[in-house]
Amino acid sequence: MDDNPEPDDTPDTGNDPEMDAESSSSPQPGVPDTDSQVPEDVQKYEKFTKMDGAQYDRVNEFLRDRTYITAREWAIARLCADFRTETGVEMTKIGENLPELVPFMTDTYSPQAVNQARASFEEKVRTAGATFLYGAMCDFFTAEELDDVMYEVTEVAKFLLEVEGVDLDVEDELDAEDRISAVMREVRSSSEQLRHDAAECPHCGGDLDAHE
Repeated sequence: MDDNPEPDDTPDTGNDPEMDAESSSSPQPGVPDTDSQVPEDVQKYEKFTKMDGAQYDRVNEFLRDRTYITAREWAIARLCADFRTETGVEMTKIGENLPELVPFMTDTYSPQAVNQARASFEEKVRTAGATFLYGAMCDFFTAEELDDVMYEVTEVAKFLLEVEGVDLDVEDELDAEDRISAVMREVRSSSEQLRHDAAECPHCGGDLDAHE
């Protein structure tokens, strides 16, 4: 048994779909069955086609081993980016056509459940970003170790993009890695200066000397 079980991956709404290996293939109660009419842009959607036949629990396990996000949050965050209009995200369309859009999703979702998954993704990205940036700034990693961390996380991110169907050119990959490394070296340098320069106390406004 997992000593530190992950929080429940289902949306916190009254008619939430269960997202595990035993998930029912029937539509979520309260969401129309759209088998009879699939929108044209849904029919033409080609992201995630490399994952035809994949099971939700296997995808979720892969993500849990390497990221903070779940398969549900990954899929819906991508769909929210792709089905964004000038007036907002087409959450109803995403929810009603989720099984047609993403092979490993078997249930339809309500707009509220789609919105919650999107919000959960955003919150996790912000939390993970703060954790990573603090780790890079606090002098815990050497410059070489930080490069190794950046390489590992970049490889995972690139793999997810490739699974979504993004065609990454080798030269573009190398250029992106070089630019990311340069940014992180600048972050480390700036944070070192910040740690050792006089700083202002956020409580009283007095100067703090990092050397003391």
